[in-house]
Amino acid sequence: MTLLTQIGSQTVQRLVQFRARPDASLLAAIEEAVRSEDIGAGVIVSGLGALKKAVFRNLKHFPAQFPVTPDDRLYLEVEKPMELVSLTGWIAPREDGTPEIHAHFAASLVANGTVATMGGHLTDETICGIKVVVAILVVAPENVRAAMDTETRTHDLFLG
Repeated sequence: MTLLTQIGSQTVQRLVQFRARPDASLLAAIEEAVRSEDIGAGVIVSGLGALKKAVFRNLKHFPAQFPVTPDDRLYLEVEKPMELVSLTGWIAPREDGTPEIHAHFAASLVANGTVATMGGHLTDETICGIKVVVAILVVAPENVRAAMDTETRTHDLFLG
């Protein structure tokens, strides 16, 4: 028995880096970079800078049956200066060829005189502050795709 459901490898073609404008949705900025650089598949390897606002989406519990619904999730909105300390994710072509972006992030903030860090799924409502820089490794799209997972009934990454 194997612990893996999928495994595959792709050739790294290039590294794309970009700076997002202040007040931009971070996810929308990633989407724009993916379109403008014609990225069919990739791995988000880095993101750092400052955020003005973040909406962290996290799973509250595993549902009795799939798919996961909004009732299974917590959406936590924070609107204050934060440091984007981590941004990771994947980009893969859907069945129609358009790229799907799935990203998670962590941000730290000052709370009660100390630093607190939170993380979750990247949402459209997460807004850039200053100096937000993202790095994406572009890979060959032939061996990766985003498709419906019949078990979880959600889009997921498929390799090979």
